[in-house]
Amino acid sequence: MHPDATSVGPLDVSILVSTYRRPRHLALVLESIALQRGVAGRFEVVVADDGSDDETAAVVGRFAASAECAVRSTTRRHDGFRLARTRNDAARLARADYLLFLDGDCMIPRHHVAAHLARRRPGTALVGYCARLPEETSRLLVPENLSLTNLASLVPAAERRALRRRRRRFWWHDVLRHPTKPRLTGGDFGVWRCDFEQVNGFDERFVGWGQEDDDLGLRLRAAGVRLESILDQTCSLHVWHAPDPTAPARWRDGPNVAYFGRRGRLTICRRGLLTRPTSRVLWGLPVDIEATPLGRRVAGLLAGAPQAGPGAACEVDVVVRPGRGMFSRAAECRLLVAAPGATIETAVRHRADCITVVGGEDEDALVAILDDVG
Repeated sequence: MHPDATSVGPLDVSILVSTYRRPRHLALVLESIALQRGVAGRFEVVVADDGSDDETAAVVGRFAASAECAVRSTTRRHDGFRLARTRNDAARLARADYLLFLDGDCMIPRHHVAAHLARRRPGTALVGYCARLPEETSRLLVPENLSLTNLASLVPAAERRALRRRRRRFWWHDVLRHPTKPRLTGGDFGVWRCDFEQVNGFDERFVGWGQEDDDLGLRLRAAGVRLESILDQTCSLHVWHAPDPTAPARWRDGPNVAYFGRRGRLTICRRGLLTRPTSRVLWGLPVDIEATPLGRRVAGLLAGAPQAGPGAACEVDVVVRPGRGMFSRAAECRLLVAAPGATIETAVRHRADCITVVGGEDEDALVAILDDVG
């Protein structure tokens, strides 16, 4: 049974809509939000634009003028496909404790927000997915008639079957306590603000199409957040459009695949809601760090950063060659810094997540490595 509460309470959810150069789709999404039932006065809308140069701002302005909820928006100069940054921009403006992320081409049925509010619980993120509407159906949709439209009836039978299969897979992954599934899909999911902030939001080093949401899901799990499907209650409805020109034909050909697949991922990303400089990362240094010129340079650059005690867990564990230190503590990332020509034992090489060779007095290179690792 769909939640259909009618009580009016405090601001409980921020609906964060990301968009770029699809004003017609955005108008449909915003209207579907306006038609939510049983949650009057309990949500706000934040629209984050990736730098559209069309009617997007006017669409948001018209919606804000007529909406019964608070509406705010943010935009930046367009600088390539930067969905991670756009979603973080929306989260920075959000005021509620629960964040509901939507893509600007995904409408929601009238019980969608109520379903999230009824199902949410501490330490859990609710993962949704979209049913894809056909091109012909999508072209006929207009915001003015959306209140008379039964959105669920627009979903083709094949899409319904696909969602049922996905829901069963999610259930099975949950039973197995799968470490990476269900995957988080950034266009339709809910998460507590405190959990989102704990991992520093989306990693803005993802530039171009794909994988920023997979990465967030892995980091939320690493932080102890449980990912749970909400497809037994609701799904979003994707309004057809031509494929994004930056989207690869195959997932493995995406521009972010190599970065996503790297070893040594930090749970709290370095470039997210906040930028985490070297001085904000917990480092582990070997006891012989001062024994070599390269070690002393590393120690000097990390002098103002927090450091774990001997053997204590850290975010980035550092080993220097030449030197005698070994990777022996719990760490999210193991960094090997070597001088040119230094002997690197096979065991050390295999355990390292990141290996870098720094020659001579190349201080800038060493600073860049420490500033970007993880």
